[in-house]
Amino acid sequence: MTNYSHSHICQCLSRIATAHRASPLTIAGNRRQTGEQFVNSVLALARGLLDLGLLPGDVVVISASNSDWYLEWLLAVAFVGGIAAPLNYRWSFEEAISAMVAVQPVMLVIDESCCQWYSKLRNTDIPSLRWQILIGSHRPGYDKTRGALTSEELKKHHVVSLPLDFLHAPEDAALICFTSGTTGRPKGVAITHSALIVQTLAKVANVGYSEDDVYLHTAPLCHIGGLSSAIAMLMLGARHILIPKFEVKSAVEAIDLYGVTSLITVPAMMADLVSLIRERDNGKRRESVKKILNGGGGLPLELIKDAMKFFPRAKLVSAYGMTETCSSLTFLMLCDPTGETSMPHFQSYAQSKCHSIYQPEGVCVGKPAPHVEMKIFLDDSSHVGRILTRGPHLMLRYYDKISPRPSNDVNEVWFDTGDIGSIDDSGNLWLVGRSNGRIKSGGENIYPEEVERILLQHPGVKGCAVVGIPDSRLTEKAVACVQLEEDWQWHETSRELLDGKIKQHLSTAILRKHCKDCNLTGFKIPKEFFKWGKPFPVTTTGKLKRDAIRNEVISQFGLLRSTL
Repeated sequence: MTNYSHSHICQCLSRIATAHRASPLTIAGNRRQTGEQFVNSVLALARGLLDLGLLPGDVVVISASNSDWYLEWLLAVAFVGGIAAPLNYRWSFEEAISAMVAVQPVMLVIDESCCQWYSKLRNTDIPSLRWQILIGSHRPGYDKTRGALTSEELKKHHVVSLPLDFLHAPEDAALICFTSGTTGRPKGVAITHSALIVQTLAKVANVGYSEDDVYLHTAPLCHIGGLSSAIAMLMLGARHILIPKFEVKSAVEAIDLYGVTSLITVPAMMADLVSLIRERDNGKRRESVKKILNGGGGLPLELIKDAMKFFPRAKLVSAYGMTETCSSLTFLMLCDPTGETSMPHFQSYAQSKCHSIYQPEGVCVGKPAPHVEMKIFLDDSSHVGRILTRGPHLMLRYYDKISPRPSNDVNEVWFDTGDIGSIDDSGNLWLVGRSNGRIKSGGENIYPEEVERILLQHPGVKGCAVVGIPDSRLTEKAVACVQLEEDWQWHETSRELLDGKIKQHLSTAILRKHCKDCNLTGFKIPKEFFKWGKPFPVTTTGKLKRDAIRNEVISQFGLLRSTL
């Protein structure tokens, strides 16, 4: 029996082929494709995959830089019922093999950046792998000597009009997006067509994505943030500007050249954009930009103010989510030039480092999208607990597992995000930290993010990281690594301090007092503080690598002695 209600991301092709037939849809370097050319290219590739023998449910791993070819492959694989599994092109070969072993692909698609994998694959046993495909430019003859096919060889059928009767993979799976989570080992997250489409609607409703947008691909298409926004813009028929990877100079040049209206950032990207515009362009404003969606962590107040200054017409929205929830769960309007900001009393906080969305009890990450249901599971009498969610946005499962991770005896239909937080009377979610990142000290729970928010309110603290260190008495104790603002110095005791010659200085005593003054509970105040004189190690999305920081602290300072 025909099922008319099945969702499919290739439903975008009909819209693109009609409403945007003759207008530019993708721009990547010196390549431009109209809507008609793009659709025909997708259909030609899909026909080639069918002729090759790709079947519904087959997994195709893709490792490549952002390009129009990448978008074609995502849609063509989905069109024939395959499941695209983007790999992070920055991974080591060993990480890539680990991911491939988990999902057992029949096809590997790569561009020149990963061509060195071919020789290594010869000595690696992945029984399922049948085909290797090269996309884009590559060294002449390389594909023939290695026995690989090219995209152009698969597109040998010139398609004028192929019925849009796309196929579905089992369980409605569209993508396998990898996340390292907290284990560091890549885990494949199976995402459905319907989850991607409801995420599209959420971004339309909360960010204002539209068919008139000129969207700059700043995020890699191997990450759920980049993937979900790319699918959203394809569903709308917006114009796509593709740069291979985020490089701040290339991004700013693309904004100026193509009149970019929309992009997504993480805090590190925004900081790079602001820095370049201020230093190279004398603060030149980019007024074409109308929408900026930030994920991967909250933006500091100073960065929000700079973004408002250099992108004066941009709606600035912050989102909270994860791969398992197909990107964004909640949205918070930080600034809307067309209306009132949702951040109360913004101007009154303009001269301070604290802000209403950054409070000791957590960070406000906004309200859930309309399709998202959330609740807090309380472990004790506190109003803070594990953040649970359910709805059509959730993953099917981890691809090499039978079912999604359990939520610790809570009703199985709820998914445990692994985060800790609370929901206020207005329905806003406040994020405290990660349940598996907590420090268990003397039987008490300490969430590093809560302590870091307090420390960052001190005018002399530029950055900080709180980690748990083994301790013979407390089991674990919290220590803080602190980066200083410019012109600030670290002095525990010195003659200059006693003489009053050094004004802007920090010490353990000063920061402990600051924590007490900010009403941080005593057992949460770090037992030791250290000056950190270099950048903190972070993930590709800008999150602290706490294990690496912890190991370096132990190595440098030998912090295994008992706390007094």
